[in-house]
Amino acid sequence: MTEITGTEALARVKELVEDIDFTMLTTEDDDGHLVSRPMSTREMDAAGDIWFFTSEDTEKVDEARAHRDVGLSYCDAKGMRYVSVGGTAEIVHDKGRMAELYSPSLDVWFEDGLDTPGIALLKVTPKVTEFWEPSKGKIAMAAGMLKALVTKDTPDDDIMNHGKITC
Repeated sequence: MTEITGTEALARVKELVEDIDFTMLTTEDDDGHLVSRPMSTREMDAAGDIWFFTSEDTEKVDEARAHRDVGLSYCDAKGMRYVSVGGTAEIVHDKGRMAELYSPSLDVWFEDGLDTPGIALLKVTPKVTEFWEPSKGKIAMAAGMLKALVTKDTPDDDIMNHGKITC
């Protein structure tokens, strides 16, 4: 597996999370159970923070306030691209930032746009991020895996790129 680190890894993660878009946000409820739900990524900023819109009166917001540690799981199964983020959540009410990130496609969830009562941003600050993707394209990866199946050998080490960022 080819390891990618530093600014190259950060740039790659930004591209992946914004391209894959949907993630499963995992929070912890008051009983200690992990609960996941889909969220649409608005942006990963230059500092590495990942931004989402949410309604203030949701269980995910209550859980994120009570237990700030959260997880994000991005999966593009067809492209064999995956990102895992462990970080801390914060609810943000910055109207200027909301205006920067808002688009009409969000009107489905927020019928009065930025004037919707209870609209907020959920910011996730990553602490540990890992990603995996084919190093030579998914066709080459599939061929390498098929070869490993036929020869009863393990796939070549360079079949996947892997990156890890720890803050």
